[in-house]
Amino acid sequence: MDIKKIAKLAHLEITDKEIDLYTPQMENIVAYVEQLNELDTKEIEASTGGLTPEGEETETAREDLPQRSLSQEEALNQAPSAIDGHFQVPKVL
Repeated sequence: MDIKKIAKLAHLEITDKEIDLYTPQMENIVAYVEQLNELDTKEIEASTGGLTPEGEETETAREDLPQRSLSQEEALNQAPSAIDGHFQVPKVL
């Protein structure tokens, strides 16, 4: 697994020590996800979302009812850092 390439695509700086640390972890994650290929899904009916005519006919587990949105204060209540009513995040550029 090319961790350097993945880091580059994600615009992350990565050290050789981190490459040694993350390579086996990523290999384990990929191996775990690959187990899905072993599942027999021939008898599983395909499902679609609600954005197509077929999806509109798909049974849902609950009613899609409007609910009250979070207030600004509620949304920022658990934020690690907020300034003037906004989430504070690190600069990206």
